[in-house]
Amino acid sequence: MGAADAVPGVSGGTIAFITGIYEELLLTIKQFGPSAWPAWRQGGLRGLVVHLNLGFLIPLLAGVALSLVSVAHLALWLMEAHPLLLDGFFFGLVAASGLVVGHAGGRRRFWHLLPLLAGLLLAQMLPGLMPLVLLVGNEAVIVVLAGAIAISAMLLPGVSGSFLLLTMGLYGTIMGAIKSLDIGIIMLFGIGCLIGLMLFSRLLWWLLKRHHDSTMALLLGFIVGSLPMLWPWRELTRYQMGPEGQVIPLAHRYLLPDDYARLTGDSAQLLAVVSLMVVGALLVVLLNRRAARQATQFDT
Repeated sequence: MGAADAVPGVSGGTIAFITGIYEELLLTIKQFGPSAWPAWRQGGLRGLVVHLNLGFLIPLLAGVALSLVSVAHLALWLMEAHPLLLDGFFFGLVAASGLVVGHAGGRRRFWHLLPLLAGLLLAQMLPGLMPLVLLVGNEAVIVVLAGAIAISAMLLPGVSGSFLLLTMGLYGTIMGAIKSLDIGIIMLFGIGCLIGLMLFSRLLWWLLKRHHDSTMALLLGFIVGSLPMLWPWRELTRYQMGPEGQVIPLAHRYLLPDDYARLTGDSAQLLAVVSLMVVGALLVVLLNRRAARQATQFDT
């Protein structure tokens, strides 16, 4: 999840879903609230640990943190050195995860097209709305808002918190702060993340419990709507400059491999990219099968 969240266009929520921990993750985050107090009073420290599901959460957070300072660096290097290959891998992974979400949606009905289309539309609209965050003016408030938005996106399969940070013009700032251990920015961003987690996890949990199939259709729309962001052969057609002089992408033109090669003069790396698409898709299949086996063993 940490490596996925570091790459613009990929969501840690997608990884959580295909590994079978998505609903447990939402429930665990939801437990952090007023209900923790009676759990502590009745069961002491042991009761609090059980209530907060720390046996699940601590290893997960440790993995995310470890990845952000290790694997994420590799992912960021690949973004610069081999962007087509990285996009190809994650395109296959996200496309296959769409099939997993579609399969998990239960019985489909015609009116489920409405939340599906809503997810598609929102996935396309969100990046264009993100620069509006900068209009707040106060830098500290902007970083807090960015944290809340990015972490909320992390919980949504198909919506990339890193890509939203990129469209806000804050991706370099946040990743640079993590690399250099800038405590001030990290704390502000962390406060925003906590706010986003507390609010958005409860909303998603309520939607999944009350309107499961419709919510799954909405999530599927987000995933399918995110795929163009990962299409390897694309050309940036519209952008704006951020407050620190960074390029904020606003629109792309999606190309066939041959057209990309002619336009850029670079190799489309077709065989390598398609191979990595297949690897990404196979990884999703294997992870999902393993999660299904574990769920079956748990039930029995």
